[in-house]
Amino acid sequence: MTTATPPAAPAPSLTSVFVRLKLSLLKNGLKQSGGRTAAYIISVVFAALFAVVLLLGFVLMRGSVNAPTVTVLLTGIVALAWTVMPLFVPSGDETLDPSRLVMLPLRPRPLVRALFVASLVGVGPVFTLCVSVGAALALAHGAAGTLVAVLAVPLVVLVCVALSRSVAAANVRLLTSRKGRDLAVLSGLVIAVGMQMVNFGAQRLSQAGGLSAVEPAAEVVGWLPPASAISAVDAAGEGDYAVAAAKLLLSAAALVGLVYWWQRSLVRLMVEPDGSTVGAASESGAKKSKGAKGEASAGLLGRMLPGGRTGAVMERSLRYIWRDPKTKAAWVTSLAIGAIIPVFNALQGTGTIYFACFASGMLGIQMYNQFGQDTSAFWMVAQTIGTKADAYAELRARAFALLTITVPYTVLVTAVTAAMLDAWHKLPEALGVALALLGAMVATGAVASATFPYSIPQDSAYKNVAPGQGGLAWMSIFGGMVSAAVLCAPVIGLTLFLHLADHDNLLWLLLPGGALYGALLTWAGLKLAAPRVAGRLPEILAAVSKG
Repeated sequence: MTTATPPAAPAPSLTSVFVRLKLSLLKNGLKQSGGRTAAYIISVVFAALFAVVLLLGFVLMRGSVNAPTVTVLLTGIVALAWTVMPLFVPSGDETLDPSRLVMLPLRPRPLVRALFVASLVGVGPVFTLCVSVGAALALAHGAAGTLVAVLAVPLVVLVCVALSRSVAAANVRLLTSRKGRDLAVLSGLVIAVGMQMVNFGAQRLSQAGGLSAVEPAAEVVGWLPPASAISAVDAAGEGDYAVAAAKLLLSAAALVGLVYWWQRSLVRLMVEPDGSTVGAASESGAKKSKGAKGEASAGLLGRMLPGGRTGAVMERSLRYIWRDPKTKAAWVTSLAIGAIIPVFNALQGTGTIYFACFASGMLGIQMYNQFGQDTSAFWMVAQTIGTKADAYAELRARAFALLTITVPYTVLVTAVTAAMLDAWHKLPEALGVALALLGAMVATGAVASATFPYSIPQDSAYKNVAPGQGGLAWMSIFGGMVSAAVLCAPVIGLTLFLHLADHDNLLWLLLPGGALYGALLTWAGLKLAAPRVAGRLPEILAAVSKG
């Protein structure tokens, strides 16, 4: 007698599996550390508060003549954020990397559908939904406007998510490479530049007399998906049904095109080999070619630098700036902010040439924690330091490498600021103060590097201090900055005295005086730090190797 085999349970749909996977990744990620859980909760709270404020603002804006301009531009900004966030924060969502799925027997179309639905789970989609609902409430009038709004709200969310996913899939190999990590580290620079752009735009709007100055931009953005869907709500409420239909169809067509691009990227990712699977011969040839180019560039750089230990240390420091992701990010951010603050204030007509001191101040910070950027490799440097003279030579060469970039850059920013403000007569005094500040920052940075060294974690793009060393970092940077300001007091006091005493004919003396004073401060700081480095090598090595 045979027993009937019970029917096999139906396999769960791929979409439900991926939704549960997304929730599991989120839950397990929050269990990793209390700090990550706290950061997630804080982000949720702030996103919810911001969404509520936007919703209330949109409701209060209902019927305003500026409502179409604000809602369309804000929707465009949200879509732009969805576009660039995968490029700068690729590690924020593990499911952004479809290369993890290439070995599974999954077809592209069901995979796209499952990933698409799973992507709708999260803070970002909910926040985008709140923005879309608020924008629709501000613009919807009449039955036609309400009907278009019902279609536009989900369309905006779907287009934003599809846009983010298609960009991530098309650039997944970049995002998981070293260049992608470099790009992620530079996200702070984009935020800093963006904040200055927002500040500049807000002041321009107030000077122009309101939002009427950006109405032409809103009209253009209103034809770009997904903002065109929100603009369609306004057009339908005004009775322009043809324009409303065209803008709504434009967003729908963009959604279809983005999903198709996403699918093609997944197919290419699953079929085509990446750089790690090419043949050994071609890889060997590529390495030889890169090696030849590297040797040529190394020879050129070496010929430009002095000989001996000074040139070797300078070359090593300059290569750190170019090759190490975190060092590169710190330098690029300092270079950008050091120019943005004086230049943007000059454009707004509210600046002063002394804002150029931000250039020397931002770049002078790079002298702090000199040994921390070496991490555990500092033990190789420590083997070459046996006396105070060795420590002084090491610190002096590192300072020379920094000054090779900072001095020309400070001169350039000060000159550009003087040209924009038409204040060439103030160039010598401002440049003298800036060079004195740079010398003070280098001096205090050398002493802080020897007194308060700390480690820079390499396993995370967003951690610049090892756990337990936050106090050291604060004492090093902020204590050094206060000390630098005190050391610059004589030059600043002399500048004020010459102005108050109407000795304008003597202000040019501040340029050579400030440069000489900065050089003396640098020399004194290096001399003071050298014996501390030589005497505290074990402590410095232990501090920079932590984590």
